[in-house]
Amino acid sequence: MNTGPDAVAPAAAGGGEATGGLALQLSELARGLRRQPDVDSTLAEIVHAALSLIPPAAEGSISLVRARRRVESRAASGDLPRIIDDLQTRTGQGPCLDAVFRERIVRVPSLRDEPRWPDFARRAWDAGARSMLSFQLFVDDDNLGALNLYGAEVGEFGEDYEQVGLLVAAHAAIALSDAQEISDLNAALITRDVIGQAKGILMERHKLTAHEAFLVLSSASTKTNTKLIEVAEQLAVRGDLATRRRIAE
Repeated sequence: MNTGPDAVAPAAAGGGEATGGLALQLSELARGLRRQPDVDSTLAEIVHAALSLIPPAAEGSISLVRARRRVESRAASGDLPRIIDDLQTRTGQGPCLDAVFRERIVRVPSLRDEPRWPDFARRAWDAGARSMLSFQLFVDDDNLGALNLYGAEVGEFGEDYEQVGLLVAAHAAIALSDAQEISDLNAALITRDVIGQAKGILMERHKLTAHEAFLVLSSASTKTNTKLIEVAEQLAVRGDLATRRRIAE
């Protein structure tokens, strides 16, 4: 546990001074998240901030739940979060899954004798996890996410740290929403630029209009069972159109 001068005491235990310090750090977190250039950087900043604001946390990660079952580690601070997320996928149970599907906060004082997920808990304990704290970050259709923190010892996380974690999660959810919108916009702009380059090549090479060039790309996409952006990328990079039909996955 971090007990140095930079450690942050829980707000309820530290009075007005601790509360003021926490508010300042959360404000800095909000500014830091807004400065991140992409989604992955935002995820990494969230984990870093959580580890700083909740000193008992030895490890942390963001877990994304795909297809409402597969748990994928992002911005993991070490190997342990990745191992635990893989265990949750294999066993179909665990605090991350409960956090995204059932509860906003899931606290696990000890994985040694945790009755909620006996199979997962036994394997997680053997892997080196001792205590956990999970927070729901977002639930958007099939896109689910949780912030997970890992304690090096049993009983590392009290109720006070739940409140701090909730505040971090609230800031994180807003920042992730903004970052995803920016990421989607950037992806759309890149897609438009690549398709524009491909159209330009066809127009120059075959003396086509812009509309005719787009129809050629669209036709190649349909005939080869390939996404339009991939057809455009191949033409822009390699100079030729896809001709072989891709087998549907």
